[in-house]
Amino acid sequence: MISSEQLQRVAAAIRSGTLSESLVATLRSENPGIHFTYCMDDDLPNHEPVLEDAGFNLYLVDGREHCLRLTSNYEHATGIVIAEVLDD
Repeated sequence: MISSEQLQRVAAAIRSGTLSESLVATLRSENPGIHFTYCMDDDLPNHEPVLEDAGFNLYLVDGREHCLRLTSNYEHATGIVIAEVLDD
C-alpha cells in the first residue's frame, strides 16, 4: 500500500530537485519497499496519472498479481512510476 501522503512527499522531492536517474535512486533509498520506475510520459499512452505536475506525472503500480499493472487504488499500489513530461 502507498498512501496519498507518501505520493505527495515523492512529488515534493521531485519538485525540489532535478528529475534524473540520480533523484530516482535517492527516492528508492529513502522509500524502501516501494518500487520506483522512471520513464517518459509518452511511454504510457492511454493511462491517467494519479498526480499531474509541471514536468512529470505519477502513476501507481499494482504488483500483487503475476503481472504488473497501473492502478489508481492506493491500497493495491506497490510502486510508483515517475513519468517525465517534456514540453513540445
